[in-house]
Parts: sequence; C-alpha cells; structure tokens
Amino acid sequence: MIQIIDYGAGNLASVANALTKLGQEYEIISSPIELRDDSKIIFPGVGAAGSAMAMLRATGFDAVLPTITRPFLGICLGMQLLMPYSEENDTACLDIVDGEARKFTCDLKVPQIGWNTVSQIYNDPLFAGISDDAYFYFVNSYCVETPYAISQTDYGYHFASALKKDNFYGVQFHPEKSGEVGLRLLLNFCEL
Repeated sequence: MIQIIDYGAGNLASVANALTKLGQEYEIISSPIELRDDSKIIFPGVGAAGSAMAMLRATGFDAVLPTITRPFLGICLGMQLLMPYSEENDTACLDIVDGEARKFTCDLKVPQIGWNTVSQIYNDPLFAGISDDAYFYFVNSYCVETPYAISQTDYGYHFASALKKDNFYGVQFHPEKSGEVGLRLLLNFCEL
C-alpha cells in the first residue's frame, strides 16, 4: 500500500494517476492517524515551504514524519522540507536530512522549468534500470545542498537532484511528470 500525504497543496492527481498506471494500490491521507505500519509514503511537492510547513504543523505530520521507519519519498518541495531549513519564507523544516534548501543563484531563468539530466552519484535501487544522465522533468526555484545526495543535476551549478538517508528518499524532479523513466523510478520506490 502506498499512502500519499495531502497537505493542501501537493500534486496529488498526477501522483495518483502515475500509481494507477503502475497498478499500485494507494490512498490519499490528510492526518497522521491514518498512517499504516505496512505502507510506503509519498509526499508530493507543489507550493511554498512556509505554507506547507504550517499545514504539517497544524495536522501533526511535522512530529510524526521524522519518526517513521518505512520507505518515504519526498518529491520536489517534499524533498526540500526534509532539510532543517529552507530559505523560502525563512522556514524551519522537518530536520530529517542534513542540508539546506536555497534559492537558485545562477544566471539562468528561475524557476527551472523543463527537462534536465540526472547524474547518478551512487548505484541505488531507486535508479534500478534507469540510465545515468536520464532526463527528468523539473519545476523548481530552490535546490538542496546535502551530503546525502545520490544524484546531481547541473543548472548553472550542481545541486542534489535526489537524496537518501536511511529510509528517506527525496527527488527534486517530478517523476510523475517524467514519462516512462519517471514511472520506472516510482515503481522502484514501490518495490523497495
């Protein structure tokens, strides 16, 4: 079972559609009391750090998510919120993974919108069957700096495009909008 966290701003429909296409059973939850011990968790990401963390605090997810031990995937903003801090809205985040979410400071157009390559740093099951430097779809104004990066992407400079710490994964790109390669990554996560 895959549980998708609804925090009032996530890209729920696209993630749900991708899981349906993969034949995966899922449910959308909006309270931590709905979390199941046998589930994997996807935290979809659209929105701003400040309002997302306010919603997580209001529902109690902020206290529960750092304690879970089953596979967790944060997508885009969901990855950034794993950090202790985000420059966006000067926000204290979940403090699960060491690092920081910072606004792009390059001369390129911000936000980054479109396809970009993901260069794998480590051989990880999340990327099983996915070629190095595969293209994924990005929409982001902020990027993560962390020692837990398992892939990187270049947009004016290198930033972490995927991370892993224990059972927590994060991807800066949107696998649910990245065609077949994105579906493969989601299936890899579902099969962890």
